Amino acid sequence: MTEPNLIEAAADEAVTLTSELIRIDTTNTGDPDTLVGERAAAEYVAEKLTDAGYEITYVESGGKNRHNVIVRLPGADPSRGALLIHGHLDAVPADASEWSVHPFSGAIQDDYVWGRGAVDMKDMCGMALALARHYKINNIVPPRDLVFAFLADEEAGGKYGAQWLVENRPELFEGVTEAISEVGGFSITLKDNVRAYLIETAEKGIRWMKLRVRGTAGHGSMIHRDNAVTKLSEAVARLGNHRFPLVMTDSVREFLDGVTEITGWDFPEDDIEGSVAKLGNISRMIGATLRDTANPTMLTAGYKSNVIPSVAEASVDCRILPGRLEAFNAELEEILGPDIEKEWMELPPVETTFDGALVDAMTNAVLAEDPGARTLPYMLSGGTDAKSFQSLGIRNFGFAPLQLPADLDFSALFHGVDERVPVDALKFGVRVLDRFLRSA
Repeated sequence: MTEPNLIEAAADEAVTLTSELIRIDTTNTGDPDTLVGERAAAEYVAEKLTDAGYEITYVESGGKNRHNVIVRLPGADPSRGALLIHGHLDAVPADASEWSVHPFSGAIQDDYVWGRGAVDMKDMCGMALALARHYKINNIVPPRDLVFAFLADEEAGGKYGAQWLVENRPELFEGVTEAISEVGGFSITLKDNVRAYLIETAEKGIRWMKLRVRGTAGHGSMIHRDNAVTKLSEAVARLGNHRFPLVMTDSVREFLDGVTEITGWDFPEDDIEGSVAKLGNISRMIGATLRDTANPTMLTAGYKSNVIPSVAEASVDCRILPGRLEAFNAELEEILGPDIEKEWMELPPVETTFDGALVDAMTNAVLAEDPGARTLPYMLSGGTDAKSFQSLGIRNFGFAPLQLPADLDFSALFHGVDERVPVDALKFGVRVLDRFLRSA
């Protein structure tokens, strides 16, 4: 293993790098005209990697502000499949007036690094960047090739990031067989203070859908029986109030069985949602993997209060369980009816098994730093760039290890106000990732 003083230096650097990445405003609204900082963040990463001695691949993927940085560190056995460590540099918007600290301050205070992207996912980018630099500077050779990728546009589906690279530059990932990235490896504290580290093995599919209804325009003072706003509102209400059927996937069952083994808690299928509530804060994330969801998020119609518009639109965020697409579509048609126009952008579900040498390496790395802990697989209710990389035949996991305080509502920090990551959790993550990357 790496000498303790060297890895602790890398851990300290990860804290600094995370803070400095947060200070670069990489807000991704989904509108290319409003982007300001993705390029600056990519240039920052490129400079840090170049200074460490890497020959970088710097890819502009969609206009002057969409940039990606990829490097490959050769391993001892080039015949083995390479491992991809990827992270996105963009972040969702933040309203500074709602925060305790400025969301782009990167403040290090109260034993946390604060700011937009702290957990989604500049913490993992900071850890990966610190280790990439550490290995190159100290001539550390991993057992197999490591590909580090720092990507754009994940928060808008990866059209100008992972998806673009997979479609246009797949040679950058030649030989990659497995990958790790965000929203996995973090701890939850269960009965008797036993920590379980959740490794993401599955993700729901994503469908960002726009609904459109056309009607007859007219004056707001008159009687109208073909009002687009009324028809759309009724359809959106039906969809938003609909509860899709409960489906127990293998990934969720394996997670719950693991919790039962640790705690003795039962999760009977006739009261699965009620029993999942025993998991505390994490129940929001786990509960969302028990059924498909379709949540209306935006409504657009009209241009004046006394004019009935001819068109009304709504945006809906749909998340679909693996294997449920055909059934979901059938329910959608029944709920909305034939008069609703639909268009969407869709990303597939991700699912793999919780076994094999890579999983063993993750577990061993965690237990070396936290003896007595457990690792469990789980399904993410959201999505990551793994959706793009699986099209190259890459096996994907969420493994950005963090040892978290028992009372921290971690799931609420994703896209939330006062997003922050514990300093000690970042340092723990660097130590675990170092053990993992040097044994995987």
